[in-house]
Amino acid sequence: MPDPDSHDILISGGGIAGLIAAAAFGAEGFTTLCVDPAAPVISEDAAGADLRSTAFLAPSVALLERIGLWDRLAPFATPLQVMRIVDAGGALPQPRLTREFDAAEIGDTPFGWNLPNWLLRREISARLAQMQNVRFQPGTATRQIITRDESAHVTLSDGQQIRARLLVGADGRNSAVRDALGIGVRSFRYGQKALAFAVTHEIAHHNSSTEVHRSGGPFTLVPLPDRDGKPSSAVIWMESGREIARLAALPPEAFETELNARSAGVLGRLTLATRLTQWPIISQIADSFTGQRSALIAEAAHVVPPIGAQGLNMSLADLAALIDLSRGDPGSAESLARYNRTRRPETYARLLGIDALNRASQTSARPLRDLRAAALGGLYGIKPIRQMMMRAGLGLRQT
Repeated sequence: MPDPDSHDILISGGGIAGLIAAAAFGAEGFTTLCVDPAAPVISEDAAGADLRSTAFLAPSVALLERIGLWDRLAPFATPLQVMRIVDAGGALPQPRLTREFDAAEIGDTPFGWNLPNWLLRREISARLAQMQNVRFQPGTATRQIITRDESAHVTLSDGQQIRARLLVGADGRNSAVRDALGIGVRSFRYGQKALAFAVTHEIAHHNSSTEVHRSGGPFTLVPLPDRDGKPSSAVIWMESGREIARLAALPPEAFETELNARSAGVLGRLTLATRLTQWPIISQIADSFTGQRSALIAEAAHVVPPIGAQGLNMSLADLAALIDLSRGDPGSAESLARYNRTRRPETYARLLGIDALNRASQTSARPLRDLRAAALGGLYGIKPIRQMMMRAGLGLRQT
């Protein structure tokens, strides 16, 4: 009889990345347990709902198709055909330079598809409940970790003692798994926070995601399905922590005035459609993505600002690599060494690029804003470079 306390995979962390990891390992035939201290919030109106959205780029969609999740998510997804960058860094808060990156230039599919985070938690949790070899156990935390050559031994908050061939830390930027393994981190701080919420607007988004750059950080509108018959988008508004606190404290009418000034009118008048949520902005990378019989993925391994839809897509690249290396004996020393050797350098390079973009978007000095606009205009105008930038953003190999 199988040992009920023994699993192929134990995933610590039931956020979006952890839930997808559970579905992925389950689809590969591994017995999988996923634990998290909190139950997922699966309604937009519920307290604690994550009002951000996730744009799954094409390589991530391929993974979701492979593990049987995409058919469940696709009906709720909004395609991202165009990535638009608007520079509004002139004397007045209005567009002075607009450049569009169209997915049609490099292929016959959109860059990706956007879905609300609360809805992702609902649909993926429902999928896990249907999988015979996967158990999702919310309300349970990882308390103690001891690793051996053959397995990881984990004590949970309810007293269960679990043995797993591979322990996956998907428990966020303050990862308890990472700390228990003694893995350090390098952090980059910007003094920024982000507001996340949804809006309706006068002008249809036409499946275009728009980043408006002025100062403080990018203001990003990502398309969502219509809301009450009106075009709708998710917003990530990055500013200094002090400015975010001021904005969040404004009465609704005053906030909408500031909102429309910052959007530079790119979609006409914006109307707030949900409450506001706040998120700290940092970059961070673990000194190693692995320990004995254990691997870090997603924000336990790396954190980046929400620019260019990179965050969760980098996390799913972690997962795809880890699954491919887990055939046979998941958590073997050889497979984990290859995972760390391939994923960490690539992730660090991408993190440094996003760090540079974020610092450029923060600048408030007019000469530097002018230089930023000139660089954007010059790079965009060279077709091979423009196409290279699009492929790099998707994580595709250059041809």
